[in-house]
Amino acid sequence: MSAVATQTAVEMVQDLYAAFGRGDVPYIAAHLAARVEWSFVGAKSLPYTGRFVGPQEATRFFAAVAAVDDIKVFEPREFIAQGDHVTVLGWEQTRAIPSGRVWESPWVHVFTVRDGKVTRFWGMCDSEASAAAR
Repeated sequence: MSAVATQTAVEMVQDLYAAFGRGDVPYIAAHLAARVEWSFVGAKSLPYTGRFVGPQEATRFFAAVAAVDDIKVFEPREFIAQGDHVTVLGWEQTRAIPSGRVWESPWVHVFTVRDGKVTRFWGMCDSEASAAAR
């Protein structure tokens, strides 16, 4: 049995946040189901809002975030699990590129984990704070 198969959904999600913190997007992509639905709700002007299907498109999401946001502090603070769903409440402080303005926001992320892979991600933050910093 692989290490991933023995992880709980919360442990897997925590591992994905650790990978995000070290910039390891390939690790994240390797833990996404082939038809993962990756969605982020926010200002339409942001390139990372919308729906992305599959690991390749989810990777585009992370590239879009990196292109417009210099994340200074990113804190998953609370993990709430129910079956194969994990809801994460967190907070971030980010510098908007290229304006240089800093914005802060609480955020919520919801993951569905099945058979050792993320099958769905839905997230949102204070998109008004983000958009105002542009």
